[in-house]
Amino acid sequence: MPYRRTENVTRKLAARHAAILGAARALAAEGGMAAVQIAAVAKRAGIAAGTVYRYFPSKTVLVAALMEARAAVEVAALRRAAAAAPGPLSALAAVIGTFAVRTLANRRFAFALMAEPIEPELENVRVRFRRALSSQIAERIVTAVAAGHLPNQDVAIAAPALMGALVEGLIGSLAPAVDDGATARAQAMTLLSLRALGVVDARARGLVVQTQVRADD
Repeated sequence: MPYRRTENVTRKLAARHAAILGAARALAAEGGMAAVQIAAVAKRAGIAAGTVYRYFPSKTVLVAALMEARAAVEVAALRRAAAAAPGPLSALAAVIGTFAVRTLANRRFAFALMAEPIEPELENVRVRFRRALSSQIAERIVTAVAAGHLPNQDVAIAAPALMGALVEGLIGSLAPAVDDGATARAQAMTLLSLRALGVVDARARGLVVQTQVRADD
């Protein structure tokens, strides 16, 4: 008879898997992806390095899993923000604003995920991460265009271009420090984005003021 895991064993395995990813995230938030080493992750998680290897056979596999898990968290947050908005333009503003606020709230971690130099074998994982976030912006642009709230435009260009501008303006090498306040910076980037997409200035400013975003997970 083949071996079957009990529910208790399955829960313990899942909890350990989550603990390893949590430790990896904490290290990345402190020191970037370079800090995510198997030995350091094991120490942070309070387990043996050999145990980490049983779940993730290499650092590359671990970092890829971390980025994929984080993509799911961020996409879910953007979807919640859009769903709570009263209309297409408000949903677009909410998605952009939420991305900006969450990025600034976890600036070091966000940089590690989206902009920090990483191993070549992880570049495809990063591309998928950024594409998943960009697709949320693209979806709201399509809806707003269809509703007549935005001028017709090439969304396949607009969404990734906007994502690039947001990443560079928020956490890129040229981005200023956030001494003026994360909320003000997030609002400024949201306003810039709406203007770039064709929202008239008065309407764009109104949407930014009305948009309520949170940075919680």
